[in-house]
Amino acid sequence: MDINGIDHIELYVGDARQAAFYFDTAVGFRLRGQGGPETGLAGQRSLLLEQADIRMVLTTGLTAEHPASTYVHRHGDGIAVVALEVDDAAGAYAELVARGATGVTAPRTFTGADAEVVTAEVGGFGDVLHRLVERRGDGTEFLPGAIEAVPGGGDAPLLAEIDHLAVCVPPGQLDETIGHYEKVFGFAQIFEEHIEVAGQAMNSKVVQSPSGRVTLVLLEPDTGRRPGQIEDFLRWHAGAGVQHLGLRTDDIVTAVGALAGRGVRFAGTPGAYYDDLEQRVGKVDAPLDRLRDLSILVDSDHDGQLLQIFTESMHVRRTLFLELIERRGARTFGSGNIKALYEAKERELAAAGATPAVAAGTAGGVGA
Repeated sequence: MDINGIDHIELYVGDARQAAFYFDTAVGFRLRGQGGPETGLAGQRSLLLEQADIRMVLTTGLTAEHPASTYVHRHGDGIAVVALEVDDAAGAYAELVARGATGVTAPRTFTGADAEVVTAEVGGFGDVLHRLVERRGDGTEFLPGAIEAVPGGGDAPLLAEIDHLAVCVPPGQLDETIGHYEKVFGFAQIFEEHIEVAGQAMNSKVVQSPSGRVTLVLLEPDTGRRPGQIEDFLRWHAGAGVQHLGLRTDDIVTAVGALAGRGVRFAGTPGAYYDDLEQRVGKVDAPLDRLRDLSILVDSDHDGQLLQIFTESMHVRRTLFLELIERRGARTFGSGNIKALYEAKERELAAAGATPAVAAGTAGGVGA
């Protein structure tokens, strides 16, 4: 079984058209497909957005019983499916179930004029599923017969691909989740650390597929310290889930400037962070005044540097947000900037004041 990369992600949202408008006008994605009851997707409306190698499906349930509706009722808008590119979806499904994965949707084939797509689904973490996607033929159809293509152009992409997903898990579930991905999916743990900031603390471990193309950063709160943003996410998301989506860009200064001009709100960074930046990370090949103006963070490891920034959450529960990251050789995830992220996120949460109550879910989606 080979997991070659992330084929797409699927968000379950309260209003797919409204969410698509944000991701289009603010983040630079373009509508490339749509489906619903008229294309055989019973009880749902799905929109396919693309930017470079990033494919994102936004799905809204049209009935109270649809899995997207129950997911949103419990968790709010969020990433519900992480689809994995495989060579043999049926074989991968059988192998994963034999290793202990929970089978959710048996293999199903979607056939078009010049392409065939096979999908199957297994459980991942929390209520998040992994959809196994096998693509055959030379066609460009995303899901033949279910998602109809929408033609159109678009500006040059600012974002290139999905770099990683950061996942929050409840206390005591980090090692169990890591073990699950090692045993069932064949991932390997490549990094771990314990982080303490301002009386809060969390444990972080990173797992990656053998191909190196699928990376999960798993975060667990340390209950021996005062509650912080990981607990906040788990509370308002009502359990484990994707806290942020890391998107790689080749030019973070240009990307952040453009997205900020379109209304994307980024977490701020204290100006003092930049005073000794090059003493901490070495010479940076970017104007420091521009990095300061845009609040872009810089970190380094033995392989090089990375530049990164986090958006504020675009959701009413203050849960899911985005990270933009430019890698200049670095292979880690900005550990030196975690304190800065914590401080910026704490300021955001404090400014947000009272958070709305969570409503007291799960298979389904475009490939189910």
